[in-house]
Amino acid sequence: MLKNEKAGYLYILPWLIGFIVLTAYPFINSFYISFTNYDMINESKFIGLENYVNLFKDADFIKSMGATFKYTFLTVPLQLAFALFVAFILNDKLKGINFFRTAYYVPSLLGGNVAIAILWRFMFQPDGFINRFMGIFGIHPVAWLSTPGGAMTVVVLLKVWQFGSAMLIFLAALKEVPGDYYEAADIDGASKPRQFWSITIPLITPTIFFNLTMQLVNAFQEFNGPYLVTGKGPLNSTYLASMFIYDHAFKYFHMGYASAASWVLFVIIVAVTLILFGTQKKWVYYSDGGGK
Repeated sequence: MLKNEKAGYLYILPWLIGFIVLTAYPFINSFYISFTNYDMINESKFIGLENYVNLFKDADFIKSMGATFKYTFLTVPLQLAFALFVAFILNDKLKGINFFRTAYYVPSLLGGNVAIAILWRFMFQPDGFINRFMGIFGIHPVAWLSTPGGAMTVVVLLKVWQFGSAMLIFLAALKEVPGDYYEAADIDGASKPRQFWSITIPLITPTIFFNLTMQLVNAFQEFNGPYLVTGKGPLNSTYLASMFIYDHAFKYFHMGYASAASWVLFVIIVAVTLILFGTQKKWVYYSDGGGK
């Protein structure tokens, strides 16, 4: 038995080393660095809470957090609603349905790609594909990337377009809903919308909760798409917290300041996640008796 345990530890050793070196150590070290003045060249100098105090006096940081919250609370509901809508359609037994499931998942694989982000930026240029397409219907060109609202809309649409992973999880949940419930509802004369809201939604609330939590965490940390498509955006409208951290760490070499900002973002993510877990008993239904 002891020999088997040693073999097991040996198998997980590569992962364990990677976790310690690439995750645990940087995580702990960044907390220490957040209390220092450190430029990655000279020796760090301990300054206590000065970085944190300065952060909450920094107008750029406050604005970046506002943009991050706006981006998150726009993208997540839209992405989940669209993912559930597509999953509901793809749950039917249609001809060639496997092709459509794959096609709708592809954007999630490509959405974080640099080439896709650049393509997205060109599509929303004044003479880009989107404005040309709208021109067919007599709609005047929109200044997508030169106005705060337009820039935020572009990066939100890019994130919503990457709904494939959430869609697949919703699709798996929909397939687990017992068909007997729908048959009983049909006999009682319940309409399809009524069945959706009274049967489907309650039974997949654990999946909604999971997707909601994961997408919120991801959205708070979003970087690639907004950075490549709009950068800071007009009037810093798309200057997310992740960009603020990147700039101060790798452009200005204020590593201590950037570490403090990353820990503030981390605490916010943890707080939002705890709020979600605290509210789940009121709206998440578990068939095994837990939750609602």
